[in-house]
Amino acid sequence: MQYMLLIYAEERLWDAMSDNDKQKTLQAYVEFSKQAAAAGVLRGGSELAPVASARTVRVRHGRSRTTDGPFAETKEHLGGYYLIDVPGIDAALEWAAKVPSAELGSVEVRPLTSNQALSQV
Repeated sequence: MQYMLLIYAEERLWDAMSDNDKQKTLQAYVEFSKQAAAAGVLRGGSELAPVASARTVRVRHGRSRTTDGPFAETKEHLGGYYLIDVPGIDAALEWAAKVPSAELGSVEVRPLTSNQALSQV
């Protein structure tokens, strides 16, 4: 079953880190990615651009409205994700606990569904 590991953290904490601490964190992500790939569970992933580049689209009553920033009003912002394929939720939670940002922010684990609309494309 596939799960998204959605990585949330406060950008200001990253900005306040020393260059040495940033390098250590980046290396921890490289190691995590290598472990997940070696275990055969990694299906994809990426860091996202800073929240200042985000735009949110809402359509209400047939009218589209675009606002600056991420969807949620929160201190922690979605900063990246991993897509993994594991037997079940327990395995997905184990992998989420290994994501480096779990120590500073949070990692949401969400299963993917079989979407009929997308399968018809």
